[in-house]
Amino acid sequence: MNTLKRNIPNFITLSNLFCGLLSIIYAFNNQLTLAAIFIFLGIFLDFFDGFFARLLKIENNFGLQLDSMADLITSAVAPSIILFQLFCNNIPNHFIFNIYLPFPPIALTALIIPLFAAIRLSKFNININQKDSFIGLPTPMLALFIAAIPFIKELNENTIYNNVIFLCIISISLSLLMVSKIKMFSLKIQFQKKQIHKLNIIRLVLAGTSLLLLLLFNFAAIPFIVALYITLSIINTL
Repeated sequence: MNTLKRNIPNFITLSNLFCGLLSIIYAFNNQLTLAAIFIFLGIFLDFFDGFFARLLKIENNFGLQLDSMADLITSAVAPSIILFQLFCNNIPNHFIFNIYLPFPPIALTALIIPLFAAIRLSKFNININQKDSFIGLPTPMLALFIAAIPFIKELNENTIYNNVIFLCIISISLSLLMVSKIKMFSLKIQFQKKQIHKLNIIRLVLAGTSLLLLLLFNFAAIPFIVALYITLSIINTL
């Protein structure tokens, strides 16, 4: 029973990783909405592995390493493949000097996301001071931003996300934010902190505003929520 209890968070983490793998498969088959759904599910599971680890008081270094591996797949590789396919869908003919290519070279911009995510997660694993906050944009926030795009495109075909230059900006800017020195606050519940303080108020502002934006704009609100999270993180640091 103790062994089972100890591994509950790890089972959840592996489920997160499995969702990431399914997302990649669907993305390669150009079923981007299904790919995005599995990213959302994986991020949901990612929240609860840490939640149960803290609740059961069984946090350990193995779980931390496993969680980072799952994050790299679900919150970095899978979103990058969605973005890669969006590039391919918006540039149907891939020729350079009359030579056919299986993908437009600019689509490779999407693949810098897992490279920067690997750097970001490696830094996180060796920095013990990132419990209540993160240095750089957390990979799940990047994943949420990109996973929302297929749903936005379904609702509106004439969206800015059809613009290849804008997709490049998304890929580069989010990648740089992951390895930036900006201090981002954690959304995870800390049981030992019961008092009301500034960070709790900021979390409530983010939660309330996010809910309102989602009710008003559906999936189109998610990129704005990520931008709001970054803005509030900067305000909290100041």
